[in-house]
Amino acid sequence: MPVAAPISDPRERWHPARLIPTAGIKGQQEQERRAASALLAVMMAVPEFSAGLLKHCGAPKGRVSTYVEVQLLDKDGGKHIPDGVIVVERGQTKWQALVEFKTGTGELTTEQVTRYMDMAREHGFDAVITVSNRITASPEDLPFTVDGRKLRSTPVRHLSWWSIITEAIIQYRHRGVSDPDQAWILGELIAYLDHENSGAAGFEDMGDKWTRVRDDAKHETLRPTDPDVREVAGRWEQFIDYIALGLSQELGRDVVPVRPRKSTLDERLTAIVRELGADGKLTAALKIPDTIAPLQIEANLRTRRVTTSVEVAAPKEGRPQTRINWILKQLKTAPADLRIDVCFAGSRETASLLAGQAVEHPDQLLSPSNPKREPRTFTLALGAKMGQKRGKVPGSFVGDTKQQTLAFYSDLVQKLQAWTPKAPRLGDTPVEREVPTAGEDGGGINFRDEAFVVAPVTAHATGDQGLPVASGSVINHTGRTPSDGINEPTNA
Repeated sequence: MPVAAPISDPRERWHPARLIPTAGIKGQQEQERRAASALLAVMMAVPEFSAGLLKHCGAPKGRVSTYVEVQLLDKDGGKHIPDGVIVVERGQTKWQALVEFKTGTGELTTEQVTRYMDMAREHGFDAVITVSNRITASPEDLPFTVDGRKLRSTPVRHLSWWSIITEAIIQYRHRGVSDPDQAWILGELIAYLDHENSGAAGFEDMGDKWTRVRDDAKHETLRPTDPDVREVAGRWEQFIDYIALGLSQELGRDVVPVRPRKSTLDERLTAIVRELGADGKLTAALKIPDTIAPLQIEANLRTRRVTTSVEVAAPKEGRPQTRINWILKQLKTAPADLRIDVCFAGSRETASLLAGQAVEHPDQLLSPSNPKREPRTFTLALGAKMGQKRGKVPGSFVGDTKQQTLAFYSDLVQKLQAWTPKAPRLGDTPVEREVPTAGEDGGGINFRDEAFVVAPVTAHATGDQGLPVASGSVINHTGRTPSDGINEPTNA
């Protein structure tokens, strides 16, 4: 007799009701209005989220009020309608900012931002905040050019939608929201912004110039003066910030790219262009809190391979083979094709071996010319074929590189522990020290040099009167502790 199939819950096929629906969005203008209204409303409803977001824009902590499409008049009577206004009040202090939003492929223009800077100055606003899909290293790095003299009176800060989503996820998933209803509201904002219809996507791809630059690099015909190279360099800069924010979402900690201090965006792009033109490589590093070292990423456009790596400092004591064994013990579950590169002190010589081979022949990681030479660093590297497709789908450069980075951290980097030296140990050998004795007048304390030992903690000594002395106490050569007789008067 056939068995009837179990009846599934029909609700599994139903679409849950959402506080902020993604259906019915018609055009980019409607998309921007809905995204702006949703974000500003949730900022007012969830103070913990708005405080975390606005601290990057120079706002104080306080009660947040938000408004959309506020009409402002310029000095000539012209009407201007910025997308939103944020007001933060704390006691007698009031901070307020104009906000301009872009979604999808919308770009912020210098003319538009400058106009709102003028309006902010005329109407007493403290800052201008811009929001778009352009990812920047920090809110101070602007994806457009404005007059530096105007910035001194009216600060401008930029937030990418990806950084806003990251802040929301960290607050929701890791820091937590004290009020359950506010937590649900914040979760609804995350669900909305994460939907493709919202127009608040993260990093999409390397741009329409990527394929040509990649192919020219492979054939070594790429030149740094090519304007397309600089555009790809800008995309790479955004992509690394995108990966860093993605790791922040997963870990609940601030992951940041490693970059020269006080370097400007233009200086960083020039350095990327120079390296890409000379070596055909795109390189970066991520600083992850409490990890053994920065995680390195290298995309070699000539070999079409992406390599993730980490450099580990070798122990500073022990035989060379012992130091090699120290790192191998931490790589027991590492992929067999993980490459181990060893650098040695006082030499440019290196040794290299795959992890699978090192298990069988660890001695081959010693210095080829002098096995007694001390290892200085171990570089652990894992390479993979570069994705060729556009977008973020499997097989794409963006999708595969991000996944490779996350897996390398999860499978290897987060498990590595740095070497720490052993604590110094007290021995049983006599040590010359100054021992306090009674002064000649019986009231003071003089010092004389006597040999005394620190009794091991397992031994029990007795004084000259047969009284027990605590384990580990100091005994001088007369059998007394230093305190014996300190207050006893001496005969004249």
